[in-house]
Amino acid sequence: MNLKKLTVALVTGFTLAANLVAPGVALATDTVKIGGNFELTGGAAAYGTPMSEGLQLAVEQKNAAGGVLDGKQLEALIIDNKTEKTEVASVATKLLTEAVVGVVGPATTGDALASIPVMTRGGVPAIFPATTGNGVTLDAAGKVLEYIFRVCFEDSYQGVVAAQYATKSLGAKKVAILTDQGNDYSQGLTDSFKQEFEKQGGTVVANEAYATGDTDFQAILTTLRGQEFDVLYLPGYYTEAGLIIKQARELGITQPVLGGDGLHSDTLKELAGAENLTDVYFTTHFSEKSEDAQVQEFIKAYEAKFKRKPDTFAALSYDASNLLIQAIETAQSTDPVAVTKALAETKDFKGVTGTFTINENHDPVKSVVLLHLENGEIKSAESVTAE
Repeated sequence: MNLKKLTVALVTGFTLAANLVAPGVALATDTVKIGGNFELTGGAAAYGTPMSEGLQLAVEQKNAAGGVLDGKQLEALIIDNKTEKTEVASVATKLLTEAVVGVVGPATTGDALASIPVMTRGGVPAIFPATTGNGVTLDAAGKVLEYIFRVCFEDSYQGVVAAQYATKSLGAKKVAILTDQGNDYSQGLTDSFKQEFEKQGGTVVANEAYATGDTDFQAILTTLRGQEFDVLYLPGYYTEAGLIIKQARELGITQPVLGGDGLHSDTLKELAGAENLTDVYFTTHFSEKSEDAQVQEFIKAYEAKFKRKPDTFAALSYDASNLLIQAIETAQSTDPVAVTKALAETKDFKGVTGTFTINENHDPVKSVVLLHLENGEIKSAESVTAE
């Protein structure tokens, strides 16, 4: 890493000073600051850490290519929000006082929601890489939030795609669902999947609940084993899903398992065991199996820098970062208002998670990647859209 071209500040605590620059005001300097509000520690660190790396790589590459706005260097100011909502808001405030042009992150929907009021008051755009929660970019009245964008599809869409895939590609007529009862992400996927699955003529024979942090799923899985179903829908995070899949296979539940992008982590294999990850499918945003030259170049550059393959969260953050950088160039300005306008007018942005246009709700119009695992390895990757 060339320290003259990239500065990454990993800040875990701070005190706001009265003489700092007012939020939303970009300074006239030779560097252009981009903020990163990421979960580097805490429960969502497995998402936030690769996202921070996606931002670092995008900034480093742009600086190596000459920077922005006729030679200005980009600076990535990355701060750990510790996966705590109060800290998320504090980090957002800190980044605004640092006169960032825009912010990438946080990772989770809950954390992103905690940052929205701060970013809105500050008048600085935020791009969420992976906050798939329904309506995140809209206020309570359904009006688009001017400064809030994302580069991932929302839960309702991937739930619909998963239900159609279950019926049309897997031939499922009956499904059992396991939902994390206290998790908005899991519940959102369940609701959209169930509605579409029943619309397709399918029947939900069981809808069991578990809680974040649970490790023993023997009771509910034993209940499911007595049910007749074709597919197990598991709309949760890899932390619980890996254990559920392992215990389900050990109990003799052999039906295909279908989930959402929360399963897309290398840790899933560690928790479930490769031998248990057969006939496992999930909707996601990115596949390292893609033959697209841009994707392969990204993978090569990421591996060279971080000594491991990028996951979907690194890819989403890389796209979010490059989208913000492109908007700065399009606006030919570091004025957050001008950059926000350029973001809203983005069309046919070609990223490593697909080509997309930002719609009137500040969501990307893009397809879903459907991954199929056999023995813990990707057997196939399909690009799927809802009918």
